[in-house]
Amino acid sequence: MKAIAVVPARGGSRGLPGKNVKPLNGIPLIGRAVLAAAGAEYISDVYVSSDSDEILEVSTRYGAHAILRPDDISGPTASSESALIHALRHVAETDGAMPDVIVFLQCTSPFTTSAHIDAIVGELIEQNATSAFAATEDHGFIWQIADDGSAVGITHDETKPRQRRQDMTPRYRETGAVYAVRVPEFLKTQNRFCGRTILVPVDMPSVEIDTPADWEIAEAFARLHDPLMTVPAQKIKALVTDFDGVHTDDLVIVHQDGTESVRCSRSDGMGIEALKKRGLRLLILSREQNPVVKARANKLHMEVQHHVHNKLPALDAWRIEHNLDWSEIAYVGNDLNDLECMRACGMSFAPSDAHRDVLGIAGVKLTKQGGQGALRELSEYLIANNLLAL
Repeated sequence: MKAIAVVPARGGSRGLPGKNVKPLNGIPLIGRAVLAAAGAEYISDVYVSSDSDEILEVSTRYGAHAILRPDDISGPTASSESALIHALRHVAETDGAMPDVIVFLQCTSPFTTSAHIDAIVGELIEQNATSAFAATEDHGFIWQIADDGSAVGITHDETKPRQRRQDMTPRYRETGAVYAVRVPEFLKTQNRFCGRTILVPVDMPSVEIDTPADWEIAEAFARLHDPLMTVPAQKIKALVTDFDGVHTDDLVIVHQDGTESVRCSRSDGMGIEALKKRGLRLLILSREQNPVVKARANKLHMEVQHHVHNKLPALDAWRIEHNLDWSEIAYVGNDLNDLECMRACGMSFAPSDAHRDVLGIAGVKLTKQGGQGALRELSEYLIANNLLAL
């Protein structure tokens, strides 16, 4: 039996623009779905279907096969089923045969794991079902409004005494995260629910990202417990940092003779030293011309390029010189001239007091401010999550 995973991901999003490539705890949403599928034992190949070149580029970076979706099935009214059917036809043309099972994943459910996927497919096979989906037990009381404006219970009878949770018949809510369906029946009905359908109870956080508020909830949960961190993420070989606002608190002391001085954190220095001992290549890339930048770099034994007005070309040249892929570089910045580099690199970080646009695209928002422990926090994050390619 051959099972493939398909992740449909459109480029347009009204509720949260760019959400599919926005990093959550250091990993883009689309990357999280690909990693989860790639780690599942039942899945042989992972495909991402999108109308966005950016989404497809990020997907292939995490190991997926890219399928460019045509415009007529890419709008907001297009069904997920139409994208799945298109993907299956693409697979049949490239591989010469259809798979037996297609697993449909939604990257807006960021905490799906390989174990969840294997559980759904495993039950589909064991119970000889045609389709299966992930569900969580739900004890909520659902109401609707009647024609006369009164409240009417749907999952309960409001005219009777309220049932205790343990006395209620178990009910389940569709998570929207994972669906598995046998391909012949799916192509015939063009419906993810076809034939004998079963639900598979899973222990999964009830988070689906559609709005900025959803993102904040997911971000808070990921800081406490991110199940995907059990999946090997893209590891890095180099860390590139801005100087002002990262190594410093973004303030400058101007002396009477015109010389300047800045404040740095000894704690940050210890964090940089820990990364250097583990073999990580380190670079300070700064627009600042002040000699203090070079002096601090020498103190930390870091490479330095300062007085750089256009950072991305300079970083690209440094990357090529050291034979690094963009995905192998982490970047920490705090202001607008860091945005291009942060978008290009595999991982991005920002101190908590960074510019709002920088915080908006940073893969990881640090809790510490620049020059006040942000680099130490970053160092501990990389080491604790085993993100160094050593």
